[in-house]
Amino acid sequence: MTDNSSNHILEKSHISLGFIPLTDCAPLAVAQEKGFFNKHGLEVELSREASWANIRDKVALNALDGAQMLAPMPIAATLGSGLLEQPTITAFSLSLNGNAITVSSALYKRLCEIDAEAIQVPQQTAHILRQLIQEDQRAGRPPLSFAMVYPFSSHNFQLRLWLASAGINPDQDVRIIVIPPPYMVDNLASGTIDGYCVGEPWNSLAVSEDVGRILISGYQIWNNSPEKVLGVKLSWAEQNPRTHQALLMSLLEACQWLEDHEHWQETAELLASDAYINTAPENILPSLSGNLHFSPGGAAVPLPDFSVFHRYAANFPWRSHAQWLIQQMQRWGQIDPSLSVAELAEHIYRPDIYREAAQALNIPAPEMDFKTEGLHDGPWQLTTNSEAITMGADQLLDGSQFTPETESI
Repeated sequence: MTDNSSNHILEKSHISLGFIPLTDCAPLAVAQEKGFFNKHGLEVELSREASWANIRDKVALNALDGAQMLAPMPIAATLGSGLLEQPTITAFSLSLNGNAITVSSALYKRLCEIDAEAIQVPQQTAHILRQLIQEDQRAGRPPLSFAMVYPFSSHNFQLRLWLASAGINPDQDVRIIVIPPPYMVDNLASGTIDGYCVGEPWNSLAVSEDVGRILISGYQIWNNSPEKVLGVKLSWAEQNPRTHQALLMSLLEACQWLEDHEHWQETAELLASDAYINTAPENILPSLSGNLHFSPGGAAVPLPDFSVFHRYAANFPWRSHAQWLIQQMQRWGQIDPSLSVAELAEHIYRPDIYREAAQALNIPAPEMDFKTEGLHDGPWQLTTNSEAITMGADQLLDGSQFTPETESI
């Protein structure tokens, strides 16, 4: 269904967007395959990329108009952390949650030998790991190696939060390296790494191939944390505001479509194709339905909010999320600790642009740009002028609360 009447008002109707083969590329795939891009006058070429570094470079060099990005990536790109300094923004969150920490079967066996009962409790897993690390240190063994997908990623910060919650120093007690998502399982199977934090389906695949065990989901580390965003260069957004709006509206409708459980099987089959993830649908469906197997043959663990694409105002680019990510980048020595957290968040995360797209589709949007994290252990109501929005839990594993800076800049 093409809305040809809108084509002439768009600055650019043919655009290219990058993505990584992960379950949470679903909004882009659905917008393409179900005609939402076309409906809003866009002809989109989706480019499957091998790594987040490829995404970073191709957007910076104009080889892509925009891309699925890790939530901290627009911040890192704007600051020039990693390569070129390229002011980048996001006005759209593609998803919440979606990650997990998986360890090799060999490491899991060693953890069970320490405490087979406690290792079944996700919130206790890092504490059992600390005991194992202390034993290894006393015996003079080399540190365990864990992988994450990119230095400026929620995966890196979730892995570090999980470790630090049990008193493990991520920079001294273990070795953390970068491996692109599609290569995680092979590296785990070969013994190159002992564990990793990655998005689906690469945790479920390790379990189904009996080479790994999931210890804890990203949701259990931080309920409804920011995950992927749509990132575009600031200059591109300024030059193509109507195209940007059409893109956001397409993705909003795709994310709404994804919320219907009757669409999950179709989505799993769509994503399983060679064009997207290239794996069996049964490796994709668990994260969509929120029923993951943490171990081979084990009962499914119900995690209904494992992947969130639209509910809980999931598509809103909270500046408080940006502030938390910036503070993590400072905490772990990635960026200058003297940088203004609030100013950076205001320039890079753009809820003002999101609200225009949501209003055009009559979708209620939060009226504030910030929210405190760590206050709610279940659903709560966010009041707006039009209607209340049901929000999800937001607790962090370490029990901390994050109160953003909300003063005007």
